Amino acid sequence: MKPPIFDYVTAESREHALAVLRSHGDDAKVLAGGQSLVPLMSFRLAKPAVLLDINRLEGLDSIEASDGSMRIGALTRQCELLTHPLIAEHCPLVRAAAEFIGHPAIRNRGTVGGSVAHADPAAELPVLLQILDAGIELCAAGSQRTVPADDFFMGLLMTGMNPDELLTGISFPLPGKGSGWGFHEVARRHGDFALVAAAALITLDDRGAVAGAAVALGGIGDRPVRVVAAEETLKGNRPTPETIQAASHEVDGAVTPVGDIHASEAYRAHLGQVLTKRAVHDAVERARAS
Repeated sequence: MKPPIFDYVTAESREHALAVLRSHGDDAKVLAGGQSLVPLMSFRLAKPAVLLDINRLEGLDSIEASDGSMRIGALTRQCELLTHPLIAEHCPLVRAAAEFIGHPAIRNRGTVGGSVAHADPAAELPVLLQILDAGIELCAAGSQRTVPADDFFMGLLMTGMNPDELLTGISFPLPGKGSGWGFHEVARRHGDFALVAAAALITLDDRGAVAGAAVALGGIGDRPVRVVAAEETLKGNRPTPETIQAASHEVDGAVTPVGDIHASEAYRAHLGQVLTKRAVHDAVERARAS
């Protein structure tokens, strides 16, 4: 339970951090909260030659909302998602999902950017980024880019981030008027990673029909996935119980569940349908009340 030998570097500036990443490539790993990386190192599943601590970098821990969008810096601690007034006012979905992240000790150290970069398909934040149409901000020496969430998550613990890039934040458009959200997950114990998680964002028009729909699942496969077929079933229709049920049935054809020691393929498929139905139902009810 001890990590292999590594060099420890404290980033003195963003430029310094990017220079270290460019110099060492895959041999360097970024340390923010360390809630995922340190256990992997202790089990020797990760063996970085260089550990780059970015905790002293300024400007990476802010939460801002303006012009109909929100930006969350990569070093924002997960606990702030539960307490920040801008989150509560503009995007309570994020707060609701953050309540499922680990335990207080983990949320106090774990960072938003660390969870996103780790890309565990059962984590809560990657699922949210899918339905929020979020962009992941990446920078390298002399360049920067924003990658859509759907392109960023590529597989189990795999992302579209290059070895010389640093994740600096996430941004997403805020849900508009007439929008509602739902989030549900099932885990063996509170604080465990989700066996399956479902998130939904629904917008209703003046007639009460679905004008916009976003549905995503986590934990069911090797990455968080948008259930486009369910969204198409909802769009343009009134969200009756029959329509919501039909949308949840689309999970079967849209997602290939994985089985492991925690849950079988069949059980995850069942949870996918049940939790999608619940999340969409809650989103519709909140949209009607908005």
